[in-house]
Amino acid sequence: MILQPDFHSRYGPWAVIAGASEGIGQQYAHVLAERGFNLVTLARRLEPLEKDAELIRRRHRVEVKPCSVDLAADNLAELTAEACAGLEIGLLIYNACYSVIGEFLDIAETDHHKMLDVNCRAPVIMTRTLAPAMIERGRGGVILMSSMSGFQGTAMVANYAATKAWNINLAQGLWEEFRPHGVDVLACVAGATSTPGFEGNTPQDKRSKAFPMAPDLVAREGLKALGKRPLHITGRINRAVDVMGHLMTRRQRTRFFSNATRGIYGDN
Repeated sequence: MILQPDFHSRYGPWAVIAGASEGIGQQYAHVLAERGFNLVTLARRLEPLEKDAELIRRRHRVEVKPCSVDLAADNLAELTAEACAGLEIGLLIYNACYSVIGEFLDIAETDHHKMLDVNCRAPVIMTRTLAPAMIERGRGGVILMSSMSGFQGTAMVANYAATKAWNINLAQGLWEEFRPHGVDVLACVAGATSTPGFEGNTPQDKRSKAFPMAPDLVAREGLKALGKRPLHITGRINRAVDVMGHLMTRRQRTRFFSNATRGIYGDN
């Protein structure tokens, strides 16, 4: 049984999720499987992808193709094409990201480069690889996951925040370019989310300060917003924080969010 047949006919029958081994990407996979989508799930670690694929197949009777892919690889276009060969991909969700928290000069140069590769270069390559067939068919969708940190520069995540701003602008530009061809693009902006990455990097006694959302709620909001607008901020608290930020000067906003980040991560 296909739930929301109009959504399935516009964005199905196959969806590709980059960064699907845990957190928001994993929840996108489960929500789409509920709606009858077949899935190509991508991440570096194959074991959790395969374990989750078995669960999804049993629950929802859809096809799942888990693939181990290094999203920072030089040959990512070829790896993407190989993973999707022969499949009618109607939806790309780029959820993967790489983040290292710390003072800019204390972060290794290799980590800075990897943030650029995974957060910026890879979504360009994957969109460039998969979108032409969507445009030819006259239907499809792309969701690029971004972050509240992308709305301003923020100390301790300066490079990461810059990559997330880049994703917002890329998605909004593609929204306008692809819209006449029937392909929807969304910049989906999440705040703190209760993922293994967040819990692993954030001291337990400080997690509540970030007001983390449940990852399945983020995924459901992103899918609901697709096709309605070029940008969506998930969660009422995050939307309220964004409104508050617009009442500040750029200097005030940068200092406010930098102080908040230092308050959570500065002693780590």
